[in-house]
Amino acid sequence: MADQPSSKVAFVDEVDIVAVAGKGGDGCVSFRREKYIPRGGPDGGDGGHGGSVYLLADKSLNTLRHLAGKHHWRAGNGRAGQGKNRHGRSGKDLHVRVPPGTMIRDAEYGTLLKDLTAHEQSICVAEGGKGGRGNTHFKTATNQAPRRSEPGEMGRQRTLHLELKLIADAGLVGKPNVGKSTLLSRVSAARPKIAAYPFTTLNPCLGIVELSGHRRFVLADIPGLIDGAHAGAGLGDAFLRHIERTRLVVHMVDICPLDGSDPAADYRAIRRELELHSPALAAKAEIIVANKMDLAGSEKNLWAFRKAVGVEVLAISAVTGKGLDGLLRRMWKALAELGEAGEDQPAAAARTGR
Repeated sequence: MADQPSSKVAFVDEVDIVAVAGKGGDGCVSFRREKYIPRGGPDGGDGGHGGSVYLLADKSLNTLRHLAGKHHWRAGNGRAGQGKNRHGRSGKDLHVRVPPGTMIRDAEYGTLLKDLTAHEQSICVAEGGKGGRGNTHFKTATNQAPRRSEPGEMGRQRTLHLELKLIADAGLVGKPNVGKSTLLSRVSAARPKIAAYPFTTLNPCLGIVELSGHRRFVLADIPGLIDGAHAGAGLGDAFLRHIERTRLVVHMVDICPLDGSDPAADYRAIRRELELHSPALAAKAEIIVANKMDLAGSEKNLWAFRKAVGVEVLAISAVTGKGLDGLLRRMWKALAELGEAGEDQPAAAARTGR
């Protein structure tokens, strides 16, 4: 199959930024000065509040790349107060948009502040400073002409560590070159890079699978894993975190490996990597799929593989389309049984707002 065009935009799923809230405006020292009004008294206005920094989930984004080139994100400062009891203008709030699935941590303490999982969900990560009070507030019976005001407070500054875990209903896992990208391109409008060599998928790719009856779910293609991935081998564990968000793992196995390896051994190797990365990840619901059933010797290998693993194995050919309808029905049934995606309210529809 010819290579599909791939995006040259880098996928970034971790970034550190500094959120700097605006400083409050200073209070004003002023006295009323009008003709025929002696001893007009204090009329200094208050300073405006500094702007705050918010992080806002935006479903149109799927990477943190737009944050990687800018370290400091600053909200506006408040204006100083003026005479005639005029208050200063408050600083403009800053809304930093991030993709849904972004986990926000305080970099200094490692505390999880918020996990933004839904579109337009937000959190204030740095609060703006309060504006100072003008001298009007300090007038008393014994001090009719106060020359005192308050300076504006400094806004909060906080260093944040952002980590993206893509939100998908199901995730495709397996060794490199088992056909995950081909499957995703056949069942959705996603166009991941496809080629006859390992590690053609370097970034996670999402696709929406459309079924009859207005049913849909989100399927993620995770880059291929190898032995030692949990410790950084190959593409490493950089993308294992994205499988943690999925509710269903679709484990694909090349039933006719070109290198002559044992499909059952390949399956167990990936299972071991999932367990070493996270026991919770290894415990997720799983569908085992034997791919490349269009090749010679596939039926014999499938029989041996099913006997070795002792559980249900679905047989497909992502290239010819054999078995894909049955696989999609099985995936939808599994997602519905998991409780979050029902027949009337698919999880993908709820997340995408469609």
